[in-house]
Amino acid sequence: MNVLQVDDYTLDYRTRAGTLRVLDGVSLTIGPGEVLGLVGESGSGKSSLAWATMRALPGNAVEVGGRIQRPNAIGIVFQDPSTTLNPTVPIGRQLAEVLALREALEPKAAWDAGIAALLRVELRDPAAIMHRYPHEASGGEKQRVGIAMALAGRPDLIIFDEPTTALDVITGERVLALFRRLRDETGVAALYISHDLALVSRVAERVGVIHRGKIQEEAPARTIFAAPRAGYTKALVAAVPRPERRLVRDEPAPDPLLTLHRVGVRYGRPRLFNRRTVDAVRDVSVDVRRGEILGVVGESGSGKSSIARAVTGLVPFSGELQFGTRRIASPAAMDRDYRRAVQIIFQHPDSSLNPRHRVREILLRPLRLFGGATAEVPRLLEQVRLPVDFASRYPHQLSGGEKQRVAIARAFAAKPRLVVCDEITAPLDVSVQASIVELLLELRREHGTAYLFITHDLNLVRQIAHRLAVMRGGDLVDLLEPGQIGAASAYTRELVAATPTPVGETPA
Repeated sequence: MNVLQVDDYTLDYRTRAGTLRVLDGVSLTIGPGEVLGLVGESGSGKSSLAWATMRALPGNAVEVGGRIQRPNAIGIVFQDPSTTLNPTVPIGRQLAEVLALREALEPKAAWDAGIAALLRVELRDPAAIMHRYPHEASGGEKQRVGIAMALAGRPDLIIFDEPTTALDVITGERVLALFRRLRDETGVAALYISHDLALVSRVAERVGVIHRGKIQEEAPARTIFAAPRAGYTKALVAAVPRPERRLVRDEPAPDPLLTLHRVGVRYGRPRLFNRRTVDAVRDVSVDVRRGEILGVVGESGSGKSSIARAVTGLVPFSGELQFGTRRIASPAAMDRDYRRAVQIIFQHPDSSLNPRHRVREILLRPLRLFGGATAEVPRLLEQVRLPVDFASRYPHQLSGGEKQRVAIARAFAAKPRLVVCDEITAPLDVSVQASIVELLLELRREHGTAYLFITHDLNLVRQIAHRLAVMRGGDLVDLLEPGQIGAASAYTRELVAATPTPVGETPA
């Protein structure tokens, strides 16, 4: 008997603009102990199916037809572990409450069971973690707590909703290895939802591909890459980054555009009785050449984004930057010309675009600030392949990829010589990611712009970067060309090995 069976299920949402169909005749099954992967872009209906399975639909949902047969005990692991846990309550208390409810335990027994649950998900010193607040745990630790909560009550099915998207590749691989072990121990079945086809193909026995609420095809994981049938699946497979498929073949100019001389970034302020500070970056020396794409990779907390903030003057730094003939020892020394020449694009456009401003106003600000013509707004939109009438829209009226294009247009409004891209493709679907990368490369060819491209996607950055700077714990551990991975440090090779590749393929 199947653990989950969905038969011809159709779901609508009532909206102000009318009825929106989000699932259309969906049918799928998951057997005992089986992992079914569900892949699709944002808005494809993946998460709506998860909520329908959990019986946690919003009030405007209308179940039109079909049925879902599901077990009584279901666990779920969400995408962002930071939003899963209550920030005002210690981790142990939250976990103990779940265990007390699902396993009918007394408070002391629930607390002890919580320690055992954290030990089971391979957390060090679980007794101490029980007393911590969520902000005192890393992303990987919080996701392990989420898995421990999902396993409470011994569910027959766990739903994983993009569980590694917010994690770096090494942490994500460790979380997946943990799930594989726990699955072998418990025999729990899983619905694994993601937009990462390569990752899902390595986790699941079968993979279903969903697009606009319809299942396009379903196949064993070992054949979904080798022989996709549906046109949509073929497009997804083609968009998956592969290091051997280089997208940049030219060589940048040999002279440096920006040089970092022993740059350091320290967070926290030393006090009389408490001198707790953190060195996010320590004595990093590296240059970015004219027209070069320098990839910066590493785990969360390695110092990648702190370098971006130092280069753009968003945090104080020690050491020195050299831009052309200019030497800069602090953000205060960054004059108007430097700030125009060095621009940044952030990971989340929802946070970087003012939600109260229309696109036109967002683009007009840098034009006015750096002496551009206000009539250039249509040209900027066309340059990033957006319709000119998008100028009258607000950010919430755009998709994630469209908002990121607006952010790119804003950066290029200043006619920069260097653009810092800080994890700008991380939240995007693989096909949208491919289109954004294609756009960046086209803009580089047109303007000769250099990029400091920060990411944890080794496969992607090895397609486009001229050199890779590998960070670990605030230190620069490797600086090499993509083809020199074999001669890299053990840490860099570990990063490459942890990067998801399609099942049946090995990391290049």
